[in-house]
Amino acid sequence: MFAFGYALVPLYEVFCEVTGFSGRTGVVDEVDTGIVDQSRWVTVQFVGITNSSLDWDFGPNQKTMLVRPGALYETSFSARNRSSTTTIGSARPSVSPIEASRYFNKTECFCFTSQAFSSGESRDMPVRFVVDANLPSDVNMLTLSYTFFNVTDSVSEPEPST
Repeated sequence: MFAFGYALVPLYEVFCEVTGFSGRTGVVDEVDTGIVDQSRWVTVQFVGITNSSLDWDFGPNQKTMLVRPGALYETSFSARNRSSTTTIGSARPSVSPIEASRYFNKTECFCFTSQAFSSGESRDMPVRFVVDANLPSDVNMLTLSYTFFNVTDSVSEPEPST
């Protein structure tokens, strides 16, 4: 039974990507951003959280942003490793309300790969995104949240950035 459940993980990942279930976001190329809705503004809130096993400071460099659906925007998050050793973190994005997650697409994100930080290292990490112009008209605010998890023991250690 355990093996069967474990085998379903890739299928669940695909299901979440297609449906937006669990608040996961999509990924698009910059050329695919579409038409900008000049008649509408949407507020995007940004939240950063670290799992208790990761000794990092992490959060958005700005708390909110007004965006026009269909336009490309950039924001950034900052992180600092407070531990005395190199640590590798992996960020999981989530968008709420859940029904809006399939309309939130990233073109660039630190969450696409694991991030290695040496002791005391800090950096700003960009996120480029588009809120799809087909976002339902009753959604005027959404929240992009990232939770960073410690994956040091489960990832082969890349060289920390300099």
